[in-house]
This record gives sequence, structure tokens and C-alpha cells, in this order.
Amino acid sequence: MAQHIFERYEIKFLITRAQKARITAAMAQYMRPDAYGKSRINSLYFDTPDHRLIRRSLEKPIYKEKLRVRSYGTATPDSTVFVELKKKYRSVVYKRRIGLPEAQVMAFLGGRETIPDSQIAREIAYFTQYYAPIQPSMLLSYEREAFYGREGGAFRVTFDEAIYWRENDLSLCSPVGGEMLLDEDAVLMEVKCAGAIPLWLMSLLSEMQIYKTPFSKYGTAYRITQQRRTQGGISYVE
Repeated sequence: MAQHIFERYEIKFLITRAQKARITAAMAQYMRPDAYGKSRINSLYFDTPDHRLIRRSLEKPIYKEKLRVRSYGTATPDSTVFVELKKKYRSVVYKRRIGLPEAQVMAFLGGRETIPDSQIAREIAYFTQYYAPIQPSMLLSYEREAFYGREGGAFRVTFDEAIYWRENDLSLCSPVGGEMLLDEDAVLMEVKCAGAIPLWLMSLLSEMQIYKTPFSKYGTAYRITQQRRTQGGISYVE
């Protein structure tokens, strides 16, 4: 059972495809592409029936947390997916995740099966019990290109494009589809680091007048759903 623990800063920037091309050209001497190249990531977010988790997250509290299951490409019941517990405290992101077969993960989160015991498994189990009942809430899918520092370490830059979201057919085993979250020319760039952003990248972003922006894929899609419900005269539980 694969286990992973991450502790880092995650800084986001909304850029254009042209800006991405310039940034990746400048990155060549400092960073290398991920071995998998461009990959399709599918993330299934879990929430309470009244969307308590995402509503609290959008209030920008000092501490927030969320639960999702992630696959790389379309999953099958037997393929490994990652159940991730992600917490953020004072701008620092803490992520725990476990890799298990998709069918086992969904049965576990549905309360129908246990998983091998570990500290991370206990944290995830406590989360699901604390917020019970939780259920699949939204599926997001996007193409990602990842780059790592040539000198090693935790420094990483990712670019997400073609971001789709949907509230129906909430299965990682289903084909990609849904609504586009951003304009076709938009790219979400994310810098992940344990400390400060390297000077060369800071200088480049400053020169290009690119500034960090708070952005949540799940949060942005949720806002869209609420705007539509408000326009249609439909209320939701606060």
C-alpha cells in the first residue's frame, strides 16, 4: 500500500497559453519535465450533503481540509487510485494520501469495507466519521504538465489546462467530460515549494506582471452551481 506525505506551500497563478510558453522556455535550464509528460488527472471530491466543506473553504479560514480521490487517467475498479486528505493551515498545505484499488477505496469511503491499518488510514477514517455522512460531490478532470527542479528537492511547477467539472456520473471509471471551468486560453500554473520561490522565477513573473491569485477548482465550480441556483430561484442549506 503506497503512502505519501507532503508539506509545502502551493502558490497559484492564472496565465495564458502564450505566457506559459514563455515561462516553460525560461524554465529549461533550471527544471526538467516529469517522466510521464502531460497526463490527465481526475479528482473526485467528497463533501457533506449540504456542501459544508467547500462552503467553509470559501470563507478562507485559517484552517481548512478536504477529501478527494485521484486517478491518473480513467480508472478501472482494479487500478490504483489515491485517496487524499488535504489540509491547509496558515498557507502551508499538508497532504496525506494512500494508493489502493478504486473499488476498495470507494467501498471504504462508503462505509462498506475497511482498509489496511496505518496512521494515514486512521486520519482518513476519522475525517469521514467526523463529517458523516459524506458522499461524492464533484468530479474534476484536467491535463497537467509537471516540472521538477534539476537540483532535486521539493520545488515543482505544474500547468493545468482543459479543466472539466461535473456534478453527475461521479465515478473515476467514467469517461472524461463535463463543462469547461476556464476559457480555452487559460492555464492554471501552480508553484509547489518547501520555502521561497527561486529568484529566477520570481524575477520572470515580475517582469511579465504575473501575480499570485487564490484559486480553487472545486470552489470555482461550486460557485458556478450556486449562481445558477440563485438565478433559478433555488435556495440551498446554509
